[in-house]
Amino acid sequence: MLSNLAPARPNAWGIRSAALALIAAAAVSLGLSSAGSARADDASAPNDTIGISAAPQSADAASPRSRFSYQMGPGQELDDVYVVTNVGSTPQSFTVFATDAFNTDEGGYGLLETGVAPTDAGAWVAFSGQPSVAVQLEPGASTEVPFRVAVPADARPGDHAAGLAVSALSNDGQVLVDRRVGTRLYVRVPGDLQPLLSIDGMSASYTPSLNPLDGETAVTFTVRNAGNVALAGRLKAEVRGLFGIGVSGEVGAEVDEMLPGSTRTVTTTVSGVGQWIYLSPTVTLYPSVDQQALNPGPLRSVSRDTVLFVVPWALLAALIIGLLVWGGLRLRRRIDDRRARAWVEYTEAEARRKAELEREVVGAGTSGATR
Repeated sequence: MLSNLAPARPNAWGIRSAALALIAAAAVSLGLSSAGSARADDASAPNDTIGISAAPQSADAASPRSRFSYQMGPGQELDDVYVVTNVGSTPQSFTVFATDAFNTDEGGYGLLETGVAPTDAGAWVAFSGQPSVAVQLEPGASTEVPFRVAVPADARPGDHAAGLAVSALSNDGQVLVDRRVGTRLYVRVPGDLQPLLSIDGMSASYTPSLNPLDGETAVTFTVRNAGNVALAGRLKAEVRGLFGIGVSGEVGAEVDEMLPGSTRTVTTTVSGVGQWIYLSPTVTLYPSVDQQALNPGPLRSVSRDTVLFVVPWALLAALIIGLLVWGGLRLRRRIDDRRARAWVEYTEAEARRKAELEREVVGAGTSGATR
């Protein structure tokens, strides 16, 4: 169950208040069921609570429905039942109606504001021919609310999303509070089904670390439902180097269900990426459908990459320092070698000079003795 969804655009359900007591305001708590019944609880008095629970009627209690999912052709009609329960402690009047759905900026499942008329699947639902129905329930009581879905003859193929909502109004001082819960409703019109998610606008940035082999690569991209089928997905991000060699581990993320035509910006960070100069961040998206959604057929994964050039400044600095040290040592060795050779030459020259002097002295002594 998704609860307390905030509006994502001006025509989404929101919070209204006014200074005058005669002007109604709404503080909305909306729950759209995706796993089990939807429920909203609130306290209107110290000993009284207002609570709503609503769920699709299920023929098998062991396999309850979490959503309404239909496959209907243009011009087709069918009947179903919505079960509404007063889980509060005071008698309450509820209003049940249907409206169109959309994805919020945060990726949630939102419904149009009460004053906005639905134009898609929300307009295909009627309660005994009316757009809404009112029911009065005692605490703990339930009622079955029948409704009919009628697909127009010109309905386009693909998934059409809406929601059944239950509204309970109560006075809170000078403000009229509207508490709502809702359940998702999907109508798939057969025809040319195109289950397709795409990856657009991909960019990447690199954050270095003191360890040249342990940086981070942040990848930002836009996921777009470019088809006509509601799809979720699983992302896999990694970074590759030259020749497609992996230089990082894989990072996974889930993409919540996206309605046809919706977009979502995703940022994922891959750690443990070395400064290998040439980096190729790669993202692969594997589409999926909800377990209770109708099977749209084979789903095709999509992959996209970009190129990032990273200058390993720390490594280059270490290399330059190493080269300078190595060059200094070689230069010092050459200087020492030259000095050593010069010293050897000098000592050898001195030795020869002394030897010649000694020969001259010996020669002169021999010559005097002969005379």
